[in-house]
Amino acid sequence: GDGEGDGPVVITTAEVMVLREFLNNEATRPPLSMLVWLRAAAFRIGCQYLDEEHDKAKNVALLRSINVIVHTVENTCMKPKPLVLNLPPSHTPDVNTDFASAAQILWNLDSNRLSPYKDYKMDVQSSKHPSHKGDAAHDPLFTYVHRGIFQERPTFDAFRHLLDNYSACTGEEETVSSKELRENRTFLNAVMETAPMKYCHRYCLAKGVKYNGRSIPEDEARFKEVLDSIWFKLYSRSGGGGRRRKMDSSGFEHVFVGEVKNGQVSGFHNWIMFWLEERKGAVDYRGYIKPRSRYSAETNGDDHVLTLQFSWNGVEKFVGTSFIGVSPEFELALYTMAFLAGEDENIVTLDTGGESFDLKVKCYKIDKGRKVGSCYVEALAHYEE
Repeated sequence: GDGEGDGPVVITTAEVMVLREFLNNEATRPPLSMLVWLRAAAFRIGCQYLDEEHDKAKNVALLRSINVIVHTVENTCMKPKPLVLNLPPSHTPDVNTDFASAAQILWNLDSNRLSPYKDYKMDVQSSKHPSHKGDAAHDPLFTYVHRGIFQERPTFDAFRHLLDNYSACTGEEETVSSKELRENRTFLNAVMETAPMKYCHRYCLAKGVKYNGRSIPEDEARFKEVLDSIWFKLYSRSGGGGRRRKMDSSGFEHVFVGEVKNGQVSGFHNWIMFWLEERKGAVDYRGYIKPRSRYSAETNGDDHVLTLQFSWNGVEKFVGTSFIGVSPEFELALYTMAFLAGEDENIVTLDTGGESFDLKVKCYKIDKGRKVGSCYVEALAHYEE
C-alpha cells in the first residue's frame, strides 16, 4: 500500500504503530536473545522480494521499509543502560542551591538540545508591539528543522506522540484512552533517563520539598508517579460545579500543547508543537516581540528564547514566550523544579552560550496546589556577550 512520504512504500505509518504495539505487549514481545536473529531475518526475507526487473523505485522503497521495521524493533525492544548522573561537587545540588543556579545547570546538562543553523533555521523577520494586530511576518518562523530529530532523540519522539491526545477547546471533556496512558508512561520513562530530569529529581530531594503532604520519593518509579499527577492528571479549567464541571485540561496540555479559552489561545509555550502546527498550516507566525529592556540585543535566528505573536487555527495568541531548540526534558525539568521547589515567579539569568537572557520563570498551581495550572518564561532582557 501507499503510506506517507515520497514515492511508493511497502509499510505504512499505521502498520508501524501496530508493530510497535505488538512489540510493547509483554505476551508477544520477542526475548532479547532473539533480537539479532530477528533483525537479520527481516533483511533476509525482505531481500527475497527485491524486484527482479531492477525497478529502482520499488527496491529502494522496500529497503527503506525494512529499515523502518528494524529501527522500530530496536527502539522498542532494545533498552539502553540506565543513565547514572555523575556531577562534580560544584554541580551537586544541596539545600542552599538557588533556583537560578539550578536552571543554569539544567541548561548545561541538556545534551539533546538542537543547534541553530545546523539542526534548525529560523527567520524571525520583523518585531512588533503586543497590542498591534497586524502581521509583521509574511513567512513562517521555521524555515528548516532536521526531520531526524524524532528518530535520533527518543524523548522527542515520545513527546511528539502526546501532542494529538487533547481537545484544544476548554469546556470539552477530555477522555484518556489506554493507548494515551501508555504514551504518557513512555514519555516519562524516556525523560527520566536524561540528565536534566535526573538533576531535577536530585534538586527536589536536596531542597526537602513535599508534594501533597509527603516528601519527594527517592525511588525514581515513585517520582514518575508524582510527575504523572502534576502534569497529566485532568482537572477543570473552564469552571462550573457538579455535573457542569468538565475535566477538560491538564498541566501538560496547557503548557506544551495549548488550549483555546474565551476566544484566545492559552498556554502553548512549546517550540516543537509550534513547528509541527506551522508545518501543517495551522499556525501563522505574526512577528517577534522584544524584551522590555531598552538595552536588549538584536533578535535573530540563533536565539534560544523568543517572545512572539501568532494565531492558531485563526485564534490569536498576542504574547507568548518559548524556548527554542531545547529538549522536552529540559522544559519539563525546569517547570517541575519551579512547581515543586520554586516560587510563583523565579528570576533567572540564563547563559545560552554567547548570549544571556534575564528570565522570569512563572508557575501557577491549580487543584489545591496539586497540579500545574501554567508554567512559562517571560523574557526581561537579552544580552550579547
